[in-house]
Amino acid sequence: MPFPYYRRLNRADQAIYRASDRIHRIDLPSPERCRGAVAAVATALAAERRADLTLACQELSDELLAQLEIEPVTVRVLAVRPSRDWGELQGLYEPAEDGSDARVSLWMRTAQRKNPVAFKTFLRTLLHELGHHLDYELLELEDSFHTEGFFKRESSLFHQIAGGKTSREGT
Repeated sequence: MPFPYYRRLNRADQAIYRASDRIHRIDLPSPERCRGAVAAVATALAAERRADLTLACQELSDELLAQLEIEPVTVRVLAVRPSRDWGELQGLYEPAEDGSDARVSLWMRTAQRKNPVAFKTFLRTLLHELGHHLDYELLELEDSFHTEGFFKRESSLFHQIAGGKTSREGT
């Protein structure tokens, strides 16, 4: 069942949406190889060390994308989420252009209270933004829509690399 915005898409975009929606999983050849980086993300986030968190996110992204034989992205972790009347921005994917690498930006603190983001939420946000990259580079979709299939792919990656660990500390 498509999300309501599907009806507003033109025919070409609806075809891309349907293609995305049909794909529910992306299987990693060796998800266990990501778990050290997942633990490093949890540790750096809990310690509120942005530089270490950036390195851990980059390591995780590099490993995940290398396993899928996809070009890497540059990951940056910023401090406080931007917010407006529409809500808070948790992450942002910017496709490669003009010879630059694709980029994923993540924010480690909530906008209102400036508290560190919960580990599970932060990890899912990273995977969500990498999911947009995978839509373009692995699945070769012409656009990346938020479909049920997209969210199922994000969830499948989370469960593969988190290894059942969903707490803030990653235990």
